[in-house]
Amino acid sequence: MATTTSSTSTTAPAGPPGSLRAGSSRAAAAMSLLGASTGVTAAFSAYPLAGGQAVRYTLAAAVLLPLARRGPRLAHRLTGRELVLLLALSGTGLFGFNLLLVAALRHTDPAVVGSVVGCTPLLLGVAGPLLARRRPAARLLAAAALVVGGAALTQGFGHGDGLGLLLATGTLLCEAAFSLLAVPLLPRLGPVRVSAYTTVLAVPLFAVTAAFSPAALRMPTGGELLALLYLGPVLTCGAFLLWYSALTVLPPDRAGLFGGLVPLTATFSGALLTGTAPTAPQLLGAALVTAALVFGATTP
Repeated sequence: MATTTSSTSTTAPAGPPGSLRAGSSRAAAAMSLLGASTGVTAAFSAYPLAGGQAVRYTLAAAVLLPLARRGPRLAHRLTGRELVLLLALSGTGLFGFNLLLVAALRHTDPAVVGSVVGCTPLLLGVAGPLLARRRPAARLLAAAALVVGGAALTQGFGHGDGLGLLLATGTLLCEAAFSLLAVPLLPRLGPVRVSAYTTVLAVPLFAVTAAFSPAALRMPTGGELLALLYLGPVLTCGAFLLWYSALTVLPPDRAGLFGGLVPLTATFSGALLTGTAPTAPQLLGAALVTAALVFGATTP
């Protein structure tokens, strides 16, 4: 929930063991929810990108804004610094991530993009502590490296061109910004307000882009409508609130380890839906990610 205290900290406060376990559970749930939604995202991939995302975040904002209004009133209005951070968060973690991801997939296959974006735990393991002016924990970096390796095995290795790799790297940076830019906002605004404000700010970004697109909007098919209703009110609201709630008690380097669950849950949910058995590399990758999470969770 939102609080009325201000803070300029760039790392989450250390909480009691119970709150750390709750934060870990929320981070795991958020990343699992995101990974398991890949089938739904694929069903919506043929819809105009910018227009579809504008509608998606409009639906999410319609749920999140009333929740934000029910929280405690802020002691003062948004500061200039907070507004800049919110704009940067929405422009990178929501707007930039979605556009760069689609552009990357046009130049390289999903395995390459997934393997590059799967490096998010390692990036957060380095950038999170440095922004908080502390030394990266060697144990967490080792755990993050294991997560990246396990995610790559689960996702597989593909091929693509240099531009695709560059776009995938941009997607990776936007994914990391989604967490790092939110951390200094969470102590005062709370998970609900940060989620609500960023989704609201994303709507005009996508709407303006859609206005200059050849196909801005069209009537969705039945499957696309169901996918849109899931991606907006369910996935965006649920995953955002769970992830940002986790970041109020977990530092980004520790929370980032759970990013390894995205390719893991995507692979196994896809196998469940299609009735195909996971391959040996996928099972090995799952074992590596699980071992890394246990290893990282025991970090003092």
